[in-house]
Amino acid sequence: MGPRRIVCLTEEPTETLYALGEQDRIVGISGFTVRPTRARREKPKVSAFTSAKIERILDLQPDFVVGFSDIQADIAAELIRRGVEVWISNHRSVDGILDYIRRLGALVGAGERAAAYADELRRGLDAIAAQAAVVPQRPRVYFEEWDEPPITGIQWVAELVRIAGGEDIFPERSVEPLAKARILADADEVVRRAPDIIIGSWCGKKFRPDRVAARPGWDAIPAVRDGELHEVKSPLILQPGPAALTDGVQAIADIVQRWKGRAAASPSRNVE
Repeated sequence: MGPRRIVCLTEEPTETLYALGEQDRIVGISGFTVRPTRARREKPKVSAFTSAKIERILDLQPDFVVGFSDIQADIAAELIRRGVEVWISNHRSVDGILDYIRRLGALVGAGERAAAYADELRRGLDAIAAQAAVVPQRPRVYFEEWDEPPITGIQWVAELVRIAGGEDIFPERSVEPLAKARILADADEVVRRAPDIIIGSWCGKKFRPDRVAARPGWDAIPAVRDGELHEVKSPLILQPGPAALTDGVQAIADIVQRWKGRAAASPSRNVE
């Protein structure tokens, strides 16, 4: 049967359990949850990301709490000390997301449905990659998940950029699991790497392309020169769950495909 009263400290377990038809097990969710929209109406909100209402969670009498990453270690530790079973996943890649879906499904007794769902998501990614490969030209992409200080994209984002037909300009930083290791101490490095596209996904606030374009020296960047500054909403791409593998990667693919169309029509914009 698996756990019957689950608290989800982040959005991705909520979205996954709803997708598997196991939403009745959920008794509490993160206040940052936006997918699916009905979850916000149906479930009490008991946590943020770095904090949680411990007593409220205990009042819900959960038999299983699901969270994400070392950032929620203190929340997990307190709940464990109070006798609650907690699972903190720490996946950072596309394969990790797919494996997470399979494991969470297995934990709630829906292993076959979870495996089928993960396979479906993989087929969707393969289809996007195949479409992107039709035009071999790959734009250089700078993905920024925070602005002050600038923080580059995490591993699954860099992988999704490539699946969508682009090349992340900071692949060496994307493998760093902690945001502090992806801070750009020298923002001029973006100028030197000359991205053709800039994608902003500032967690919790609206991306401001005008502010990015106004950074000193950034007018020399091809993306700024050509007006290729775009936003992908953070709930679509910065949650390591189904959203990133569906609407998130599709949003990036749409941006890249539009760039390729404009580049084909204007040879001066082509990547060397």
